[in-house]
Amino acid sequence: MAGIGDAHLRAPGESLLRVENLVVEFPSGRGQKVHAVTDVNLDVLEGETLGLVGESGCGKSTTGKAIMQLPSPTSGRVLFGGQDLTDVKGEDLRTLRTQLQMIFQDPISSLNPRRRIEDIVAEGLNIWKTGTKSERADKVDKMLLTVGLDPKVVRGRRPHQFSGGQCQRISIARAVVTEPRLIVCDEPVSALDVSVQAQILNLLEDMKARYQLTMVFIAHDLAVVKNISDRVAVMYLGRLCEVGDPDLLYANPAHPYTAALLSAIPVADPTVKPDQRETLGGEIPSPLSPPSGCRFRTRCPRADDQCRNEVPVMAQVEGDHFVACHHPIAPGESIEGTVNLAGALAKALA
Repeated sequence: MAGIGDAHLRAPGESLLRVENLVVEFPSGRGQKVHAVTDVNLDVLEGETLGLVGESGCGKSTTGKAIMQLPSPTSGRVLFGGQDLTDVKGEDLRTLRTQLQMIFQDPISSLNPRRRIEDIVAEGLNIWKTGTKSERADKVDKMLLTVGLDPKVVRGRRPHQFSGGQCQRISIARAVVTEPRLIVCDEPVSALDVSVQAQILNLLEDMKARYQLTMVFIAHDLAVVKNISDRVAVMYLGRLCEVGDPDLLYANPAHPYTAALLSAIPVADPTVKPDQRETLGGEIPSPLSPPSGCRFRTRCPRADDQCRNEVPVMAQVEGDHFVACHHPIAPGESIEGTVNLAGALAKALA
């Protein structure tokens, strides 16, 4: 159940990134607002990778962009190295942004089609006049080699001459060449073939170790997130549902929504037919008018009057495992019937 609370946050001062009560709303005409992100609390330790997962439209990408101040959030705080980015403006924010970079979801459209690859990767270095011109060129060549591209071949070409996987490598080189402390990866492999996904994920892991990067990895593929993340946060309709260590969260999901997401991971077994697997039923409510109380209650078989009237608060399950749910799944409890939610929709909407 999507809820509020900060029980999952580490002590202040420990984290490189700390997001407190983040709210992002967009006007939608006729006095209405799109409630994209509501009271989200997150933190990421230096050198850690936080995986942010959920269905399309749950607010993952909006959260990532709000961290980068693209655009600034409606309310809340984004503390980076102890400094609140929401209070920093103008030239000070521009300077601070050199320590944060973003890898966008569409690797091709995020690159300027009119510019050569060497200029795209070197843009940040050129803007800030890092080193001499020859030193900048050498650094670009080394970075292209690091991401698996031959600088002699790609340097003078343009983005349309490359595949999606190659463009994503170029995007990674552009993000890392300025030596940032934090990178927000917005579904960097969702548009790529499975074989290329593995290459990009391995590359990100290598770059993280080599450059001591801290990452927020946004995705809807839980199998991918488990392999790359040190901590996972699950979102639903703009709010956090569950946060914790990947091994704990995947072995014993405490939230019905997390259990449903895990059940959707494809099984490498030809005897298992897709229509035989338990699925998540119902439609995602409109963010223009989200349900009262728990936002997941309209699709949850455990929903009752408490879920309708009270927003669940994040609470500890065990160790580094937290859930926002009035009726969480107990460790070891069978989730049979919890995942197959279609039949409960009418009851929850009554």
